[in-house]
Parts: sequence; C-alpha cells; structure tokens
Amino acid sequence: MNESKPVRITGVEPVRDYTLRVAFMSGRAFTVDLRDFVHRLKGLRALRDPKTFAKVNVGEGGFSLVWRGELDVGADRLYEMALEQNGRADTVAFIRWRWRNKLSLSEAAEALGVSRRMVAYYESGKQEVPRTVLLALKGWEAERRHAVA
Repeated sequence: MNESKPVRITGVEPVRDYTLRVAFMSGRAFTVDLRDFVHRLKGLRALRDPKTFAKVNVGEGGFSLVWRGELDVGADRLYEMALEQNGRADTVAFIRWRWRNKLSLSEAAEALGVSRRMVAYYESGKQEVPRTVLLALKGWEAERRHAVA
C-alpha cells in the first residue's frame, strides 16, 4: 500500500558528543542531536559514553544506525528527529498522518484533493506543508472517526 520508498540511511559521521551527520538515500543530509534521546531511554544507556556513541555504523540495508551490543535507532525515527530538529515539524506531521492512516501517496493525494506530486513534495520536505493542509489532515481524521462511530 505504501508506494513511497522506505527511509534509508546511506552514511553517518559523528560530529561531536551525541551529534551525528546523517545522509539519507533521498540525497538529504542532516545534523541530528541524539543527546536527549540517548539519556531518556534506558536501553541506550551504553551510548551515554561519548566514545561508544562515536562508534556508530549504518545498519544492514540502511534501515538503521547501529552500535555494538545490538543497539540501534531506526531510519524512520531518525528521519523524523532530523526534520523536527531542522525546523520541519510540518513535514513530520504530514508523514505521521499518512503512515498512521496507512495511505499510499496516491490515496493521500485523493484524500486531500491535491496532486500525488505535491504529496511527495510535502513528504520529502522539499515543499512546506501549508497550515491549511495540516488542518485538513486533522479534519480528514475527524471525519473518518465520526463516520465509524
């Protein structure tokens, strides 16, 4: 059903303590600060050591970042964090809406009355998601909940 390509990582480079430069298959690269993430999750406790954190690698197929001890962060979550930290909360909201509702790009376009290409631009972050569209996402979900009830 999901006709967009999965988020994949092509490269990673430690920048400083808890901060990475991550390149994605889409051709976009972001600096991502994982300090709060690492310190909030007990399962990532080993990564609180900056030397251990710096030993990061791209996981098999580019679907995650991995560290020794079977520690990893998924590419989808990392992409969301990168967008949020780089001022693209609009894109994250759009991606989450589409994933939550299990919509293909074409289905999302039809639901919103926009072109499939525009949906792809919104999701890639190449085009800002207008406030009116973000409100339409909420309205679309509310309408569907009301129809089911």
